[in-house]
Formats: sequence, C-alpha cells, structure tokens
Amino acid sequence: MADSRAPALFDQLKDLLQEDKRFVVEGRLNKNMIVEHALKLDKTLIKLLLSKKRIKEHFFTDIDGTLVFDKDRFIAFVDNKQFLPDSYTAFKNKIGLTLDGKDDFLKERKDVVLVWPYKDCVLEGGQTKEDHKRDEIFWNKTLAPDEIDRLFEPKVLTNFKRFDKDGEHKVSEVKDADNLIIKGNNLLALHTLKEKFAGKVKLIYIDPPYNPDSNSNTFCYNNTFNESTWLTFIKNRLEAAKTLLRNDGVLIVAIDDNEQAPLWMLLRELFKEYEIHCITIVHNPRGVQGTNFSYTHEYAFFVVPKGRRSIGDRNINEDEIDFSNLRNWGGESLRTDGKNCFYPVIVEGNKIAGFGDVLEENIHPAGQTVEEGSRCLVYPIDGSGVERKWRYARQSVEDVEHLLRAKKTKRGYEIEIGKDFGTYRTVWQDPRYDANEYGTKIVKALVPDCKFDFPKSLYNVYDCIYAAVAQDKDAIVLDFFAGSGTTAHAVLELNKEDKGNRRYILCEQMHYVETVTVKRLQKVIANNGQGDFVYCELLKWNEQYVERIEEAKSTKDLADIWRTMREKAHLSYKVDLEAFDRNAKEFAQLSLEDQKRFLLEVLDKNQLYVNYCEIEDADYKVSEEDKRLNRLFYGG
Repeated sequence: MADSRAPALFDQLKDLLQEDKRFVVEGRLNKNMIVEHALKLDKTLIKLLLSKKRIKEHFFTDIDGTLVFDKDRFIAFVDNKQFLPDSYTAFKNKIGLTLDGKDDFLKERKDVVLVWPYKDCVLEGGQTKEDHKRDEIFWNKTLAPDEIDRLFEPKVLTNFKRFDKDGEHKVSEVKDADNLIIKGNNLLALHTLKEKFAGKVKLIYIDPPYNPDSNSNTFCYNNTFNESTWLTFIKNRLEAAKTLLRNDGVLIVAIDDNEQAPLWMLLRELFKEYEIHCITIVHNPRGVQGTNFSYTHEYAFFVVPKGRRSIGDRNINEDEIDFSNLRNWGGESLRTDGKNCFYPVIVEGNKIAGFGDVLEENIHPAGQTVEEGSRCLVYPIDGSGVERKWRYARQSVEDVEHLLRAKKTKRGYEIEIGKDFGTYRTVWQDPRYDANEYGTKIVKALVPDCKFDFPKSLYNVYDCIYAAVAQDKDAIVLDFFAGSGTTAHAVLELNKEDKGNRRYILCEQMHYVETVTVKRLQKVIANNGQGDFVYCELLKWNEQYVERIEEAKSTKDLADIWRTMREKAHLSYKVDLEAFDRNAKEFAQLSLEDQKRFLLEVLDKNQLYVNYCEIEDADYKVSEEDKRLNRLFYGG
C-alpha cells in the first residue's frame, strides 16, 4: 500500500537535501550523487536526515535505543520517479542486473568483485613439459605467510652463459645493459627480478596459456577447477609483474576467446589506475572451425596508464596514405600572408631533391613549374596563376620532407603531403600476422629440428612492441612466457631498424628454452652480426628431485632417489620417516606411478629453488664463481 504521506514527505526531503550544496548541480538535486553518499553512509548526510523528526522516523529504526539507518529504503525512495523525475536518468537506472530479482541494481552497489575459489592463493606452477599434468599446491597467503615469504625470496642464479654471433662463451661479468634469459619457474623468476628491475620495465608483453577446452590445452594443472586455477595462475604473475613496470609502463597480454572475458575482469581489478583496451588481431585467415563459426582472430589487451599518451602512432602503408596539396588554399593563403613560405621545391627524376631559398618580394617566377636543366623548380602557384604559399615555412619544411611527394601533372608538378602515420585502430588485419606463415615457418627456418607448437607471428608481436616502445630506444621489454622467443626476436628486429638499444628479459620454465629459444635467438644474432644475451637458471634444490622422479624408469631408480632425498632434500613437515620405514614393504608393492606420486608429495614444494639469502649455506654447494656473478647481478 502506498504511503499517503509520500507527496508531502517528497517535498520535505527535497528541501532538506538542497541544504547540502554537494547534491545540487545546476540548481537541481543530483540523484546519483545522493545515492552514492548514502551507499558510503556519509556522516554529513545522515546527520542532515536526523535533523527532521518525520524524516528520521521514516528512514531510521530504533533498536534498543540505537538508531539504525535503513539505507535501502532511503535509496529506493530517492530513486522513485515521483521524487526526482529526471526522465532519462530515472529510466536508465531501471535497466541492469539485479540481485535476487529485487529492485537492487548491481550498478548501485560498490561491493561487486570478481570471485573464484583460489583468489587468495598462490599457484606456483612448476610445469616443465607441456604434457606434464601436475596436482598443484595452492599456497594460501593468509594462512601460510611464512611459506609465501620464503617462496617469493630472490633465488640464486647459476649456469651462466653468454651467447653472441660467435656462439657460447663463459660469463665474466653481468652488466646492467645485458639482455637476459632466465630458465626456471616464472613466478619465482619475477620475484627474483624485482630486486633489480622494480619500476624499470617499459613494456611487458606476454602470451600466456590460452586454456582451451580441448586436447590442445597446454595448461595442465589441477583441472578440477580449471577456470579458477587459470585465473589464480595468471593473477599471481600479474601482481608480481606490475611492480616491475615504470610509471609510464605498458602491459600487453595476448589471449583468445576462451579466457578473454575472465581476463578482462581480472585486469580491471588489478590495474584500476590504468586504461584497458581490447584489440582484435586477425592471426589465422584460414580460420579454426567451431560448431557455428570459424575463428580467425585472437585478442591483445593493452593496459596503459590513465591520462598518458603511452601508445605511439602506427605506420601507414603508402597505398593507404591520404595525400593533399602542400600549397595553401582558402583564407590567408596568399604569398603576402607568409613571406617565408614562398620558395621553390626542387624536383629531379620525379622525386623531391631539396628546397631553394625564399624568393625576394620583387621576384616572380615565370610559372608554377620552372625547368632548370634536369631539375624543376616548383612554386606554390595555383592553376589560375595566383601566387600563394606553402603550408610550411622554409626553415621547417625539411622536417616533413619524408612526408612529401612530387606528382606529375600537365603543367609540371604538384607537391603533395601525406602522413605515413596515424592512430592505432582496435582491429588489426595484415597478412603478416598469419601465425603459420610468419610464426611456425620462421621458427622452423631458424631451428630446423624445432618441435615448438603455435609460435606467434613475428610481425604480430613486432607491431605490438612497436606501438609501445618505438619512441623509447632504451626501453626494457619483459616476457615471462617466453615460449620460442618471438618477443626477443621482435626487439632485435626493431633495434636493427632504428639502431636502438632496447633490452629484453625472457623467463621460461619449459625445457625447450635451451633447445628452441636460445638457439633461435643465437641464430638471429648471428644473422644480424651483432648483439648478445646472458642465459642463466634458477638454482634447483627440490626441483632436481622432482625432475629425477618424473624421469625414473624403475622402482630401483626411485629407491636410489629416495635414499638421496632422505639425506639432502627438504621434506614436508607431514612426513614421518619412522612410519615410512615401518611400511617400506607396502611402499615397495605400489606401482611405479603410485611410488612417483608419493615421493613427489613428500617434497616441500616451497623449497624447489635455493634462496639468494642462503647462498653461503655449505649444504647447497654454490660455487665461488656463481657467488661472484650473483653479487654482480644483485648489486652487492
């Protein structure tokens, strides 16, 4: 039943709210602003509402002497069309998602967040082979802070090698200007890089696992909650990566349709102070056949700081350039309107060869195009013989010479200008983005025995990188899903073209980093005749036992591994060695796979690699040379 007192209450509440100037915009009450302050339980608003007895009785409830503000009732009342009939605003607020079918819109609530089961966990992700499925431990940041702190400690680096055009060399020093490839768990590698590169990386480009619902999925972790697992896996790494970005840094994440929507929500949550642009890239013109559609595209999220021009201009192909006359027309286009803008453009062999001096006021050319031997002098004279002016003064025209062309006409030449650059569009189409032609075939040509699946087109990645760092020749570019090394290859190509000094840092935990990534980049450097990079690895501890267990061929092999593990490995606190000894016979009767599963379970996954703070611990047997190189890397 409607409140018969409502009309009078409407008027009284309107008059009261108008006393708070925050709610008055252009002489009218702003409904959205009132609702926003009610949602925040604004003290000034509540005090104002309590000042009128009738309004207090309507919107507050007395519970044992305590007045409780009925926020929902107040917002519903304010949102009533009779109260503030601002037509369009009132109408559009009634369109949207509601909770439980009630008149409670998500757009009016501030507590809508992205939620998934493992949101507050850390997924280490220790996969080293694409077909290796792993039941992952989800470290909880709240329940196990000590373990998490230890997990994220910087790691000892080992197995240093330098590669240049002449091949592999011993590393004598680690320099700030070095390109870098780190083999090992990429989450731990990111936390290791924080020591040296926090706030220094201009561009992070990553191409993470796409997580398709098919046999081609290389994201093989705990599949019980595959979607949640993937989100946790990516979230942990993006949180760490964000600390590495410069204030003007850019993040680019390649993804396809399977995780595009969840990733967009995750990026919005993690990068609130950034703009997020979703670019569509046609990378497979032949298409991948689905049930109803053939998919020809994927996406690239560009995450850029708000309020900054972080993305440069794109290059435009000559056949796309829109040319116009360099000669001025219309108002203030006469020679007398700009004396420094009347000079000859020299054309030779149908091409612009230079510019003459500004003509004195009393000198008038015989025509628009004056021949002088093999050269033509072209003046800004229109078809009616009127002396006009060029759009650029003589002292500045050479800055745009690369944008000019000479166009042959019946009366000589016209000089035209056309921009070969423009703003990037949100859909990218180019035959060079074909992943098969310019991804797979390029990698195979450089590394003939390569077994790497689905490499990106070199030019797809190149154009993404160009958009972010073309104007920064000293930028650091990071890719912690390095794959076959396309990101580094693109950086090398860009440096070759503009003589830049951009550096790349790659992180990759898959074993193919040595057989594909390193070999590919070494070949590119050899072809270019310049450049080098340093390769190193996170120093393994329990990880070495993980790999030995996975590769074991017999129970005898596992027995030997177990004897070493008991003596040297970090075992889980849950392991009761005495109980294990008592049940040794039962363990021996297990299948090879069950024995492997058990031994993997007893390893402390928090101790897969050696922490830098323990580099002097004799148990880890870190060489003096590795100690020296680590001190150079970490700076002390």
